[in-house]
Amino acid sequence: MSTLSPIRRTGRAARGGSPVAKPQVTGRIVFLLLAGFALLAGLDGALALLGLGAPVDSSRLTAVHGPLMVFGFVGTVVVLERAVAVRRRWAYLAPGLLGGGALALISPLPVVVGQAAFVAGSLVLLIIYAEIWRKQAAVSIAVQVLGALLGLMSTVFWLRGIGIPQLAPLLILVLVLTIAGERLELSRISPTVDPRAEQWMLAISLALGFGSVAALVWPVVGYRVLGVGILALVAWLFRHDIATRTVRSAGLPRYMAWCLLAGYGWLVVVGGIWLLRGPVYSGPAYDAMMHAAFLGFVISMIMAHAPTILPAVLRRPLPYRPVMYVPAALLHVSLLARVLVGDAYGWPAIVQWGGVFNIVAVLLFMVIAVMSVLLATAVPVLQRART
Repeated sequence: MSTLSPIRRTGRAARGGSPVAKPQVTGRIVFLLLAGFALLAGLDGALALLGLGAPVDSSRLTAVHGPLMVFGFVGTVVVLERAVAVRRRWAYLAPGLLGGGALALISPLPVVVGQAAFVAGSLVLLIIYAEIWRKQAAVSIAVQVLGALLGLMSTVFWLRGIGIPQLAPLLILVLVLTIAGERLELSRISPTVDPRAEQWMLAISLALGFGSVAALVWPVVGYRVLGVGILALVAWLFRHDIATRTVRSAGLPRYMAWCLLAGYGWLVVVGGIWLLRGPVYSGPAYDAMMHAAFLGFVISMIMAHAPTILPAVLRRPLPYRPVMYVPAALLHVSLLARVLVGDAYGWPAIVQWGGVFNIVAVLLFMVIAVMSVLLATAVPVLQRART
């Protein structure tokens, strides 16, 4: 899922290690299907939380909406890309456990089954990062490891009964630090990058890690640290990320850059709420914080990187098409209405309509992506048939 550019592939196994695995693409499709089920269930829960008619009317889906989206959907895709990159057969346990955990949460099984699977999948992800670190020790990997560690903490705390609103900073930072680490990796290819940029990124990431833990036991201080840390991270991204230059190009690089920069803008909303409001566990500010992070930032990252990541995972092309701008624009415009009008001024109807179009944007992008893959795969087959 990664929503990010792939980390460098590790080489063949070290002497005495396990052989490099080449799993069938069909097996990876199964993991993506599990992520897709989690996405659909999470969107169903979102409709119910908005007070609208959902295809499946289930209080359980509303209760597990957040974990389904974070670990079941995004987590499964991100970890699948890591498993592909590390090239070890055992690494596929991680996306299997996260995807299977999402399926357990959707099923009539006790919720604890899905929670335990999320804990196990997060633990295997840390083992994957240990393997990556052995081959490629770098600050960018350390930042991602910190994100994975916060992910494991959040799954353990959720298993132990701590509520999702209290765990929100941990859940947000799981994905924010993963993406930030990848952007740091890409920034190193620029000849103009400040050599101190890595140290600044590491310091910001450690501050965010400290703030997320402090927010659990000392919320007033912890959330302020988080607010300053997120705003510092946004400043770093706008200063060093290559998207600020590729946005002036054309085609896929420009599309990716627009999605990235728009996503970074939504982190300003998250940081501002944490800094100015402190702890928020419900109400309009909570809605704005969560959806600015997970829709405005994370889904925008997915839209940006899908044309480069899915081909690496599926071994099938996903060509860039200008129509991809349509769901991206719809996502951000509807989220602006939801957060800056509906949440800010207390207009529930705007929140509902914004939420509906948020869902439409996500589903529309998924349809475009699937159709693009199918069309790109079918064209060579037809060309060979004609010859």
